[in-house]
Formats: sequence, structure tokens, C-alpha cells
Amino acid sequence: MALAPMEDVTDTSFRELVASISETGCLHVLFTEFTAVDGMNHPKGKLRVAERLIVSETERQLLKEKGIRLVAQIWGNKPEVFHKITKEITEEYAFDGIDINMGCPVKNVVKQGSCSALIDQPALAQEIIQASKEATHLPVSVKTRTGVKQHDTERWINQLLETRPAAITLHGRIQKQQSEGEANWGEIAKAVGLRDASGLKIPILGNGDVLSYGQSADYSQQYGVDGIMIGRGIFHNPWFFNSIPKNPDKAEKLEQLVRHTRLFEKNWGGIKNFNILKRFYKIYANGFEGAAHLRAELMNANTFDDVYRLIQMQNYPVDFSER
Repeated sequence: MALAPMEDVTDTSFRELVASISETGCLHVLFTEFTAVDGMNHPKGKLRVAERLIVSETERQLLKEKGIRLVAQIWGNKPEVFHKITKEITEEYAFDGIDINMGCPVKNVVKQGSCSALIDQPALAQEIIQASKEATHLPVSVKTRTGVKQHDTERWINQLLETRPAAITLHGRIQKQQSEGEANWGEIAKAVGLRDASGLKIPILGNGDVLSYGQSADYSQQYGVDGIMIGRGIFHNPWFFNSIPKNPDKAEKLEQLVRHTRLFEKNWGGIKNFNILKRFYKIYANGFEGAAHLRAELMNANTFDDVYRLIQMQNYPVDFSER
């Protein structure tokens, strides 16, 4: 069970929060935000891009206690830069693996020939994987999609299998779909069949439209995958990774809202834009009386203190001295 890498989402603050409210044994792998190898290779750009690889001490300790692995996800299109940055990340950080993004469908990224654009550049994709593997002792995995304008699973997965990645995570949509329409789990099952036919033991994780832990168990059985990666489902329920469904009350939701805000303030205060937090507040501020009004107020907040005061007004105790 894995939580997908997501830009401005899976930073050290949110990863720590999700891990803390997940049942031990129900979440196995976390990923960093997308990290550009070109940015890491730039003398001035590296400082800012490397923020995506920051792991707080409290997160690291929690992951160790719960046996959760942390993987750095990287993207780009130049094999020699992948080799250099993979080597640097291996030597300068303490990750459990490297994952190559060959699935992101964002247009300006695709125009650069990166991420899901590599599905139609198999020779280059293979060279990138091999260059990365040669630069590290860590496992190197790939996250990708089933095609660009149409499903091309058989050709693409066989080409990936040739490079022997540590694992393949397959999102059941083509690049053209972006996040629209349904994920095609039949294509994911096809990839499992291709892996089995190859005789290789490379794990395949399925990704797309899984909205509960129970559904993930069902899909693992139904489609034969070795694991499930959760993306947008975490926005429906941050308590996703629990074998028995959680139904948190208002107090628990407010507790995690405050906790997330405190973690973000501790890790990023004065560095990252406070407004990034607002995309998360709708997760916690819903499902109880007055939630819509609170959400609207939170959207107008400009500072961390604004948020803490708004939560205090919900008759939830916030200790300002904790900071």
C-alpha cells in the first residue's frame, strides 16, 4: 500500500500526518513530491528544488517506528542528468528507493519530453532507467500510464520489463485523459499478465479510482496486482490506511487540521506559501454542523494564527504556547 507522489501535497508535513493516523501495517511506502533532475543539477535552482526532498526528524522517526519506506521521485529527460542526480540523492540523503516519473500528464512537462511523454520514447526511457540504476545501490522503480493517446500497455510494459525496474506502478489512464474518465483496471491486469509471462518477479502496483482500504484489497485480488497506490483518494479520507474504516468526529478532524497546520508552520514557515494549506482544509472541515461556514472562513485566513483562532472559536482548545 502506497501513497502517490503529488505536487504541493506529499511534503514532509502531510506525509507525517498521514503516517501518524494510519494503522501500522496498512501503509508501506510514501513518496516525495516530484523532483526535477534538471533543477537539482542547476547551481542556483538546486536549493529550491531540493525542498521537495526534505524529511523532518519527526517524520523520519515515525516512519522508522511504523516500518514505512520513503522513496524519492524524480523526473526529467536526460539520462546523464538522471545518473548524476540519482548518485547525489543516494549519497546525500537517506531514502529507501528512487522512483522515476513517467506518468505525469501536465502539458508543460510533456512538452519538454518528460514524464508521460517518455511512453512514446521507449529507447530514451530505457536509457534513463539504466542510467539511474547504474548510479545507485537503491531500488529504482517507475510510475507510469498505459499509453499516450490510446492504451499501449502491451508494447510499453514489455519495454519497461526489459530494464528490470524494482517495481512498476501503473495508472490505468492514458496521458490524454489527464485525471478524467475512469481508470481502466483491465489494462492494469494486462500488465500483470505480461509480467507473469516474462517470468520476472517485478512487483506491479495499480493506481486509479481507489477510494477505500476495502476496495484496495478487493482490487488486489481481482486484478492480481502486488500492491495499490492511492492518489486523490487521500483527499476524500486522510484516514484511508486503516483496515477498519474510521469515522472521525468533529473534534478529531479539528485536531488533525491544527496538527497539519502546526507541522507546516514548523517545517515551512517563512519558506513556502501559507495558502498551500488551504487545499487541505476542506478535508478536515466537512461532515459536521457548521463545517461549510468554517471552510469559508479558513479560505479567507492569511496567517497561521488566523487558523488557530478560527479553530478556537469552534470550542476546540488551541495552545498558542506550543510553538
